[in-house]
Amino acid sequence: MPDHRFDTIVLGGGAAGLMCASTAGQRGRRVLLIEHANRVGKKILMSGGGRCNFTNTRTAPGNFLSANPHFCKSALARYAPEDFIELVEAHRIAYHEKELGQLFCDDSSKQIVQLLLDECTRGNVRVETQCKVTRIDQTGAGFVVDCTLGPVSAPTLVVATGGLSIPSMGATGFGYDLARQFGHRVLPTRAGLVPLTLTGSFQEHYAPLSGVSLPVMAKAGRTRFDNAMLITHRGLSGPAILQISSYWQPGEPLQIDLLPQVDALEFLLLGQRERPAAELRSWLAERLPKRFAQRFCELYADERPLRQYTRPQLTLVAAKLKEWPVQPSGTEGYRTAEVTLGGVDTTEVSSSTMESRRVPGLYFVGEVLDVTGHLGGYNFQWAWASGRAAGLTI
Repeated sequence: MPDHRFDTIVLGGGAAGLMCASTAGQRGRRVLLIEHANRVGKKILMSGGGRCNFTNTRTAPGNFLSANPHFCKSALARYAPEDFIELVEAHRIAYHEKELGQLFCDDSSKQIVQLLLDECTRGNVRVETQCKVTRIDQTGAGFVVDCTLGPVSAPTLVVATGGLSIPSMGATGFGYDLARQFGHRVLPTRAGLVPLTLTGSFQEHYAPLSGVSLPVMAKAGRTRFDNAMLITHRGLSGPAILQISSYWQPGEPLQIDLLPQVDALEFLLLGQRERPAAELRSWLAERLPKRFAQRFCELYADERPLRQYTRPQLTLVAAKLKEWPVQPSGTEGYRTAEVTLGGVDTTEVSSSTMESRRVPGLYFVGEVLDVTGHLGGYNFQWAWASGRAAGLTI
């Protein structure tokens, strides 16, 4: 028989696991939270440049990707950004809005981790780090978990182990393996919110511009994002690229508009009228970073005064500005990805409680599920909402 009995065991000390554990603990449940790393909340600590973009006030179901797009609606409706903001304010954490509804700590992401730990303390949650799980069995009374502590048992088990992104932080596929063990289908996974890579001549041409940033419109299929693109020594990053990476796959078309919201041909013709003696690169530098404008002209136009261009020639240049002829070869993968797309099939999980429809007492919360948010605090809001939904039920 197990040596230690709890009301619930939460596997994973990330955002969703901590929220779930604290919620259940404050309802009087005896909760054990198991984290295999040496501390909880590692991804929280590194998020937002160390200031944690802990939610987004514009959160809506349309900000999430899933094979079952309606799944996230219930939990998000019952725990809104305002609810977590209220918790942040109760803990007297100063915060600010950066842009587009994104909220960050004024000081440090450590404050969010401490908030969650304090909430766990309020609920008398037992938190165990550096605790390795070797085996999990289902019994008539629930679940037995063999781990560093020895065998522990509980009627309910919560899988909050996250996805595969950033393995250097301890990410593994343990949650997916566990889901399969209990008969759940796991949809194919891939890196999301991840930089794109350039190879060959594309990398040769643009790697020297590493660090250059400019506003673009990135489009894959019917999905588009208007935001900044950052050129790196390996390829492309920045908010617009990270966002579109969740929708684009290698081999598919990717459109990058270097002059969003601008009629490129009219802009070039305006330069021809107002500054006919100026070289094209000089006129483009009115809208694009100087180094980028120079490289663009070296590749796609002659270095001559604007007055020497014919309208058909400017039309060709405009077309390249509106659809930059660069094709990424792939992504940087899970190594730098912020999230994992795909995961536990949500059709087999209750959208209101996060409980398995296959195995009573088994719950899935957070990133391990096939629910992935856009960049900008949405994935944290999903962690809070899904963790809270399970914590109120178990």
